[in-house]
Amino acid sequence: MNSPVPHFTPALPTRLPAVGTTIFTRMSALAAEHGAVNLGQGFPDFDCEPPLIDAVDAAMRAGFNQYPMMTGAAPLREAIAAKIAANYGHAYNAATEITVTAGATQALTTAILCCVHPGDEVIVIEPAYDSYLPAIALAGGVPALVQMEVGPRGYSVPWAKVGAAVTPKTRLIIINSPHNPTGSILRPSDIEALAGIVRGSDILILSDEVYEHMVYDGVRHESICRHPELAARSFVVSSFGKTYHVTGWKVGYVAAPAPLSAEFRKVHQYNVFTVNTPMQHGLASYMADPAPYLGLPAFYQRKRDLFRAGLQETRFELLPADGTYFQCVRYGAISDAPEAEFAEWLTREIKVAAIPVSAFYQAGKESGIVRFCFAKKDDTLRLALERLARI
Repeated sequence: MNSPVPHFTPALPTRLPAVGTTIFTRMSALAAEHGAVNLGQGFPDFDCEPPLIDAVDAAMRAGFNQYPMMTGAAPLREAIAAKIAANYGHAYNAATEITVTAGATQALTTAILCCVHPGDEVIVIEPAYDSYLPAIALAGGVPALVQMEVGPRGYSVPWAKVGAAVTPKTRLIIINSPHNPTGSILRPSDIEALAGIVRGSDILILSDEVYEHMVYDGVRHESICRHPELAARSFVVSSFGKTYHVTGWKVGYVAAPAPLSAEFRKVHQYNVFTVNTPMQHGLASYMADPAPYLGLPAFYQRKRDLFRAGLQETRFELLPADGTYFQCVRYGAISDAPEAEFAEWLTREIKVAAIPVSAFYQAGKESGIVRFCFAKKDDTLRLALERLARI
């Protein structure tokens, strides 16, 4: 006779008690439920260029279907190093200083895990991309939060407050330019302020530059790679998903000096090991022509300008959008509801989905601002604008 199986209720203490379903997942689900135009989650609704698909297909047919090197396929690492040198004037060694990752989020998390020890402090500038704080928590680090200031000219970093947040325990400062969610960018004066803060210290920098090719009005992207003093202490992260309209491919990279890359790779080899082989070879081939990414500022500026012109005819107040493919707006002339409540109303009743900027703050700061994504077909943007104009 079999003995009864004892009842077991798993009880697993959570590593991330403050984390639930992301706002992006919730708003996308709500948009689908109500047939809303989804300007919430940041991904294009159009395809990449056919030659990129052809390049990946050719790589598969050429037999590039087994594990590549842990650090990334050599042709892709070499192409990345050449691109950085051509655009920003910094020479990274493709063998020892470039690592291909499973998207930018994995690169960001791995960089944090490799250098932040329990009790180390990490300065995070809010509003901030939602993966930063969970990664710091997993590493046992302590976030030191500094909030951006927002005025008539949009969002800016209060560098005096960043400097005041530095303590003997500060290990890392995370910066993001072009900035998600605000669409702001760092200028040369910002970079000089950052350099002054870390000069003479052991503080490292994690520079999230996934929107590097989406800077508008003739302004250049101030990559940390341009600044030798800062590049010497920085992990610089970018994303092919953003650059080539293939967010679902999840291929990115990190550039860092050899000593930092060595530590990064120790973690990378055990949390991912390596990345999709044919896509790496396809991307390497496609990168031989710089025109697709060099043309990206004009491509997205046209969409930005179309969307902003339409929003000017609505009751929303536009904030500057100097980079990324995001447009932030104030809605105080429409409603005094909290941001999440307003975004849900907008999705259900107006059938246009947005993201509350409060979701990018640890404590959910309310500013009466929501974020739209304009990385959409022109017809999608026009439909959204038609609906928003009815408010």
